[in-house]
Amino acid sequence: MASVLVTGGAGFIGSHVADALIARGHRVTVLDDLSGGYRENVPAAATFVQGSVTDAPLVDQLFARQPCDYVFHLAAYAAEGLSHFIKRFNYTNNVIGSVNLINASVNTGVKGFVFTSSIAVYGATPQLPMTEATPAHPEDPYGIAKLAVEQDLAVSKSMFGLDFMIFRPHNVYGPRQNIADRYRNVVGIFMNQILQDRPMTIFGDGTQTRAFSCIDDVAPVIADAIERPDAWSQVYNVGADLPVTLNALAAEVAAAMGVDPVIEHLPARAEVAHAYSSHEKTRAVFGARAQRPLQDGLRDMATWVRQHGARETARFEGIEISKNLPAAWRDA
Repeated sequence: MASVLVTGGAGFIGSHVADALIARGHRVTVLDDLSGGYRENVPAAATFVQGSVTDAPLVDQLFARQPCDYVFHLAAYAAEGLSHFIKRFNYTNNVIGSVNLINASVNTGVKGFVFTSSIAVYGATPQLPMTEATPAHPEDPYGIAKLAVEQDLAVSKSMFGLDFMIFRPHNVYGPRQNIADRYRNVVGIFMNQILQDRPMTIFGDGTQTRAFSCIDDVAPVIADAIERPDAWSQVYNVGADLPVTLNALAAEVAAAMGVDPVIEHLPARAEVAHAYSSHEKTRAVFGARAQRPLQDGLRDMATWVRQHGARETARFEGIEISKNLPAAWRDA
């Protein structure tokens, strides 16, 4: 049994990882500021601390008061497209917050730091599917922030001996996703729009491709990090193999929700057109696992969404750059 800190454990992926760690017998403390997560997501068996990773004194006090063996860092604001317009907020939350945790980990002798990065670090690349060896050329501040933390973990290993493991998930969906966020998580956005009898909105022509990953295929792999001492100090893609277009996704979401698809195409925004990754390295290290078909995963999420109902979306308060902000985000 290990003592584990999970940041972002009231959020979507973080709460599922916390569940998986508890199921493996570990003692879990959750640190979350509830800015994008919900208290109800925190596992009952976890110790909950409300606060932000950007609060360095709080982080230091937490590590001193409750020493941990491992850190699973999932707290982030993961809106790739919006990150262009909230640079200061993005780097404060996603870089400085991470550095606070790395500092505290080194200073208190944490055994291993598990970081949830993103395939956003790859950017647009002719190499598809992306492998862990694909050169990283992020095209948005969110991806830049994730890559910066990856690089800091590498130098922290070299300088201080802090073991790390980096997972790059992508397009994860499932129960507990925050469907109230209008800027990220397209599956949740679609389902929330359907509940509100609104059309599903797609930026551009909908031919963009992504591989949408069921949470059941992502969280257990991340939680297994503790059990694989031979896997440390490496990077792993994790998620679904099969890419689909956003148009096809919208049709599948509508079917899962039991409605006919109604789609509204908005002006295209700056984004990578095609992004999906290879998971051969992850399978080789963590073992081959059957992936849930998209239709099955969407059906489970649709059941959860209908039980919880629509959630009112709120505009992000604190836009730092308004130039080229998509009209749908500016006028909503």
